[in-house]
Amino acid sequence: MDSIELVRNRYDEMVRNEWERLVRHKIEFEINKRFIDRYIRAGDSVLDLGGGPGRYALHLAKRGCALTLADLSPNNVSFAQEKAKECGLRLTGICLDARDLKPLSDQSFDHVLLMGPLYHLKSENDRARTVEECLRVLKPGGTLYAAFISSYAGLLWTLKHDQPAIVRPDRSDWVFEVFLDDTDFSGTAFSENYFVRHDDILPFFSQFPLTALHLIGSESIFSPYEQGLLAQPPEVFDAWIDFGVRVCEREDLLSFAEHYLYIGRRNKN
Repeated sequence: MDSIELVRNRYDEMVRNEWERLVRHKIEFEINKRFIDRYIRAGDSVLDLGGGPGRYALHLAKRGCALTLADLSPNNVSFAQEKAKECGLRLTGICLDARDLKPLSDQSFDHVLLMGPLYHLKSENDRARTVEECLRVLKPGGTLYAAFISSYAGLLWTLKHDQPAIVRPDRSDWVFEVFLDDTDFSGTAFSENYFVRHDDILPFFSQFPLTALHLIGSESIFSPYEQGLLAQPPEVFDAWIDFGVRVCEREDLLSFAEHYLYIGRRNKN
């Protein structure tokens, strides 16, 4: 079984868990939405590539966008379509490998969300091929939103949820070694995964006809304090999100985040 099939099977089996993930990790979702909503307007056409069960797609469909959700997992696509139907929203669903978007026409979308596939493509050639496909279907002047998991995410998660792991003989050594050696990670973690150093994101995108607009830490400075913030009343939580948005692009603070979001505009020439 190849790595892509392993990823497909994982998400087919964990649709409900993935749907609820952005409730458990509401900070990531709220900060990403603040930036996405700066550029996407009612009536725009959006491809949500690797959109899973549809949290971002449904948010944008509610705002009046024309949504196509494409995902490797047929169960995710079916779930998203059913949720859209429940909400009275229009959403086109299609099963695709992000590296090959042949069924989609050139320059057919105003925006492309790439909010998951790059977590799982361990080969840089595959990651580059995926971005090239996104740019093929993106209109000149359109925007690309590409999410990554941080190479620090494993250690941040362990510090939050499993501090005794550091003394266990069966611990996952890569979690500590990646941090100590300041390297990226490509291997088996929660699935077949690629986790990136934030210093490598802008150089990666410099090979494409894109103008960088933003590189943000999706949890801003809040990843270590996530549970405490989620327990706060809405007005306190929202005030901290407002604060986090103001600092989430600071390069010196990117190491606080478990996820990154790159936003770039496709050049018109």
